[in-house]
Amino acid sequence: MSTVATPPGSGTRPSRGPLTDLFTGGGRARRLTWIFVGVLVLFSVVRVISGEQALTSSSTIAATLLLAVPIGLAALGGLFSERAGVVNIGLDGMMTLGTWGAGFAGYQWGWGAAVVGGLLFGAVGGLLHAVATVTFGVDHVVSGVAINILAAGVVRFLSEALYTDNPAGGGVTQSPPVDGTPPSFSVPVLSSGPDLLGSLERQHWFLVSDLAGVLRGLTSGIGLLTLVAILLVPASYLLLWRTAFGLRLRSCGENPAAADSLGVPVYRLKYTAVVISGGLAGLGGVFLVFIAGIYREGQVNGRGFIGLAALIFGNWRPGGLASGALLFGYTDALQLRSRSAVVALFLLVAIGLAVIAVVQARRGKLLPAGIAAVVAAAAFVGFLTVEELPPGLVSFTPHLTTLLVLSLASQRLRMPKADGLVYRRGEN
Repeated sequence: MSTVATPPGSGTRPSRGPLTDLFTGGGRARRLTWIFVGVLVLFSVVRVISGEQALTSSSTIAATLLLAVPIGLAALGGLFSERAGVVNIGLDGMMTLGTWGAGFAGYQWGWGAAVVGGLLFGAVGGLLHAVATVTFGVDHVVSGVAINILAAGVVRFLSEALYTDNPAGGGVTQSPPVDGTPPSFSVPVLSSGPDLLGSLERQHWFLVSDLAGVLRGLTSGIGLLTLVAILLVPASYLLLWRTAFGLRLRSCGENPAAADSLGVPVYRLKYTAVVISGGLAGLGGVFLVFIAGIYREGQVNGRGFIGLAALIFGNWRPGGLASGALLFGYTDALQLRSRSAVVALFLLVAIGLAVIAVVQARRGKLLPAGIAAVVAAAAFVGFLTVEELPPGLVSFTPHLTTLLVLSLASQRLRMPKADGLVYRRGEN
């Protein structure tokens, strides 16, 4: 018997387990740390130049979480569905069903029932989408649009039937108030009591106060459902990329015929994925009901479509879609907190696009680099000349920022190969 010595630096590294790989594998944690530091320094510089404290205030960060969570949950729902090969344009309708289910169950049995009701109603929407696309082979986009239209009509019909002349209140466009809200917490000493982070934030020191504001916004008044939504991001990664179930589900979105030949239950997994997708979108609707304390018609306001955009922005990966949701949530929170602070976004956009232009030019992509440079120059001129934006343009800022990032970041996007294709066993 002989042994072969493996020289240092060669061979295979021993597996460190899924949790270790998730946070430290391949220097990922180091890269993410440097990205965070770079972004924080950029925001600190812009805050000092513009004098807009709302850019990194704890109230803005807290509002960012509230606005990003429903978008992120919808995007996570889309991730499960599309990784199994089913395009889910109906996320918006499933969120709408979730809001109604949460409002109906919440006013009768409390916030716990609201969570269950929203999940179930959203899952029913996902089940309808699965029946149409997986069983009957309906075009995925057509089915998704039909779900969106159907959901709006169903919730109006149910409201008219159950809330008109209801002794608890409500009406054709809203439910009675939800009974109670989920518990929330703040980290002792840091964000409550002595509130050390709040004291540092109020000093307005360069970088230190900005970091304190971000951390305080993330650790003060965090609701239970917010914490669950945050934990769902790494949990989804571990489930889809570190388990046999996730491998089989993703194989259905890449090559269902090959997966079927290996004994993978393709139809059952597609059904499971789309129902999970609807349940997660419905959970996003539950979050909207908890914010308002009531169900209202039109409450979703297109967030399902924004979640779909965040999914594409994140390259069909949990961490990427979370970044997209936070981007939209931040811009939306900033325009709600301060109209003048939105102007400071012009400087942020100008610096960010200038960096993108340099990177694209070094890669030899001159056309995207030129477009990014022109838009960066226009944004910088806007920062120097505009004092306050009109209200209509301020409310459009989140959408504009999202469009700029999606169009100019030029990511290497790769959707699942069989995404949106109708699969029939035995057919090519």
